[in-house]
Amino acid sequence: MTYLLAVDSGNTRIKWGLHDGRGWLKQGVVAQSGSVLLEREWQDLPEPARIMVSNVAGVETQTELSGLFSRWEAEPQWAVASAYQCGVRNYYADPAQLGSDRWAALVAAWKLQRQGCLVVSAGTAMTVDALSDTGEFLGGIIVPGLELMQKALMINTESLKLGEGEFRDYPDSTADAIYSGAMQALAGAVERMSTLLSATLGHIPDCIVSGGTAPLLLARLNIPARMVDNLVLEGLVAIAEESTGTPL
Repeated sequence: MTYLLAVDSGNTRIKWGLHDGRGWLKQGVVAQSGSVLLEREWQDLPEPARIMVSNVAGVETQTELSGLFSRWEAEPQWAVASAYQCGVRNYYADPAQLGSDRWAALVAAWKLQRQGCLVVSAGTAMTVDALSDTGEFLGGIIVPGLELMQKALMINTESLKLGEGEFRDYPDSTADAIYSGAMQALAGAVERMSTLLSATLGHIPDCIVSGGTAPLLLARLNIPARMVDNLVLEGLVAIAEESTGTPL
């Protein structure tokens, strides 16, 4: 049996999965500083015939991952956004500048939807990307994620201290006001993009949400939305299949 190891190396976490062509045999997630734990988790994995990686965490992380991959014969493929792949056309001014994680997520979303939709990744930063009904990536926005938004306010405001806030419609404490404001900002950004894409498409698009903050964000959205775990990993599987011209 042929196995693919898909790895999504993000700003704060590394998510991975071993795929056999029909589904995920095993999946895991570690912090970016958890290479020792990752090595332990991979120690008893069946040897993958292919390794497909999205890495947005920089050269040092790529070097560390390459060292971990060296236990196997397969050479890792590092995903890079292109002008066209897996039915998705990339309208970025410089297609290769688009993050490989965003590209893989767009590919996965198109495979799932086959129609226009919003693709939201809510992690360290939040990206909201627009797909047309014909698979065109029209563009997207990037905003600070929930934690970054709160930290930025603390760092730049002398009298405010970070607390464990809760979401409230009308916050009556500073901690709740900061947390609720950040959540409203994230939800508002997604909903504004939904309004924009609705006007472009002529219908209300579905919204696919992934990332660590996805459950919290989903609870605040007033548009059609659903959560899809491991969207980047699913996209990497599709990219790997197209790159060889054969299914796993």
